[in-house]
Amino acid sequence: MFPIRDTVRSRSFPFFNWAIIILNGLIFFYQVNLPMSGLENFVQNFGIVPSRIDLANPLTWYPFLTHMWLHGSLFHILSNMWTLFIFGDNVEDRLGSSRFILFYLLGGIAAGVAQYVVAGYIGQGQDIPSLGASGAIAAVMGAYILFFPRARVVTLVPIFLFGWFVNIPAFFYLGVWFVSQLLSGLVQLSTQQGVIAGGVAWWAHIGGFLFGLLLAKPFCAGRCPRREYTDEYFPW
Repeated sequence: MFPIRDTVRSRSFPFFNWAIIILNGLIFFYQVNLPMSGLENFVQNFGIVPSRIDLANPLTWYPFLTHMWLHGSLFHILSNMWTLFIFGDNVEDRLGSSRFILFYLLGGIAAGVAQYVVAGYIGQGQDIPSLGASGAIAAVMGAYILFFPRARVVTLVPIFLFGWFVNIPAFFYLGVWFVSQLLSGLVQLSTQQGVIAGGVAWWAHIGGFLFGLLLAKPFCAGRCPRREYTDEYFPW
């Protein structure tokens, strides 16, 4: 399934959402123009490499912040930025721009910490870098399912040789996505697979989504009252 757009329009310009997308694009452009040796050093220095992080030394913690700005391929960054484009504007509108950027960064940090903890538990992949914005974006998705459960996600569903556009409730679409990440993460733990199985950091997605689900409402505390869309109410 490929998401095309959501049905909730933002009532304010998503300044930081666009800033994040543009900055990610600029950093990826810088990455792809590095020589191979320079690219490897760049990823090793700014991605989360568990063996290089010492929790007793705060000077080694910076990859928890920097990893979310790096991407491993063109498909990696395009898929991440497209997802942020669809869901991020509404979450920024709901939280306010200044709170949104803080929420996004903390969500990415939480995702990185979750992946780091699982790497230590499995005891594998200590030298494999984790990178990408998907953990921070998962936090945005967790907030979205909380704020806009009745929204629809216009989704392209390929069936045989044809593609069908289907309006899927956000609660169902994002709920299925999270369950798929959780199941994959649990399989990874039970089979003691590498920490980034198939190139996917499952526990960064899980950690980010749970961060968004648990902390999106507290981030709204004290916001000025405003008229809410029907899509912002819980379905129960």
